[in-house]
Amino acid sequence: MKVKYATIVVEDMNESIKFYTEVMGFEIDSQHDPQPGATITLLKGEGDAMIELIENTEYGTGLFAVGMDVEDINTTVKELRSKGAKITMEPIPITVGTLAFLEDPNGVRIALIQHH
Repeated sequence: MKVKYATIVVEDMNESIKFYTEVMGFEIDSQHDPQPGATITLLKGEGDAMIELIENTEYGTGLFAVGMDVEDINTTVKELRSKGAKITMEPIPITVGTLAFLEDPNGVRIALIQHH
């Protein structure tokens, strides 16, 4: 399992993109509109992990989740559950693969992503 994303919910996508590109030095990797009212921008810097910005009025702004890349999401969820992890969302299909969520003991959301 490796860290793939730090997901941040933003209020203003354009303002956030400007900050992360012009101030922080990231580059836009890709942009997606997965559903009406939701926009996602992936930003890359050095290394493999990316910043994922989401503009969606359904969520409050701030750090939303840490995304982990996994090879086999069903096996990973089963193993984590057997070790006592709190799975908060079972695997579901998404645009780029399959997604599940769990929480750490502090309530931090961890997204597990199996890419196509």
